[in-house]
Amino acid sequence: MRVNAYAAPAAGQPLAPIVIERREVGANDVLIEIQYAGICHSDIHTVNGDWGPQPFPVVPGHEIVGVVTEIGADVTRHSVGDRVGVGCMVNSCGECTNCRGGDEQYCQKGMVGTYAATDRDGTTTQGGYSTHVVVDADYVLSVPDGIDGAAAAPLLCAGITTYAPLRRWGAGPGKKVAVVGLGGLGHMAVKLAHAMGAEVTVLSQSLKKQEDGLRLGADDYYATSDPSTFEHLASRFDLIINTVSARIDLDAYLGLLAVDGTLVNVGAPPEPLSVNVFSLIGGRRSFAGSMIGGIALTQEMLDFCAEHELGAEVEVIAADQVNEAYERVLASDVRYRFVIDTSTLV
Repeated sequence: MRVNAYAAPAAGQPLAPIVIERREVGANDVLIEIQYAGICHSDIHTVNGDWGPQPFPVVPGHEIVGVVTEIGADVTRHSVGDRVGVGCMVNSCGECTNCRGGDEQYCQKGMVGTYAATDRDGTTTQGGYSTHVVVDADYVLSVPDGIDGAAAAPLLCAGITTYAPLRRWGAGPGKKVAVVGLGGLGHMAVKLAHAMGAEVTVLSQSLKKQEDGLRLGADDYYATSDPSTFEHLASRFDLIINTVSARIDLDAYLGLLAVDGTLVNVGAPPEPLSVNVFSLIGGRRSFAGSMIGGIALTQEMLDFCAEHELGAEVEVIAADQVNEAYERVLASDVRYRFVIDTSTLV
């Protein structure tokens, strides 16, 4: 099946229209007509070569919402006409300890990314900036009614990336949670932590998004460019979610944790970060990382968002605006996620 898409032809090159081939629908596959595809900062890192060489041309996109148009003979979880989603992975071994434990994203043989990865059949995966995709049914999520399709798309990455650590480290009533950065990931972290019942504080470089942060559910908002912020908030938080993909002073942020507090990195800066171990041992603090979530947890997140009427704040664009959107993401000029209307891929 040949379908229209937008691809990066080489590292750092503008994305351009392309026609790609999708595999035949196998016995356990689902064919999805894509309606919306979110733009994640990871897409930009990948096509710019920030995370190493890639199998160009690359069709990015791992925040996918669409409608099932065909199912394989063995598929029982989804039916033609269902609204579904696909996130950051489309396969894993299914047999290792992590896969069997519901953590397919940590597959010991390597989970298969939605794009720029080698699938189990040896082909290179291509992502959601396209009109259709064929995905193993076990990695396809049900998108509940009550969430707008465009607002649902970023939940498949930004939503689960922040939901997973909030759940893992017990965000809820009585917990004080800080979110570093109010961007695509950060704004979802604020919404989710607030819905879970936690006290939420945004830590951003400036106060220019303060009104947004409070509207999205934050109880407090502080500028990290003000040194007094780190004095005023010392030893305050049980959990800090760092969503920024740039270098930060980890020791300064670790100083904001209470005893037994945890700083979780979900942003992925291309350069290493350093930490003074005394920032950890001085308060029995932890520095951790988290990457998306397993299929079951992602479905739980979607159901939670539907229950609490949560979706991403999005700006819907046509496919031919993708390069401009990339520039605006890098300039932090989006509130808070671009989503491609794939019906414009003609």
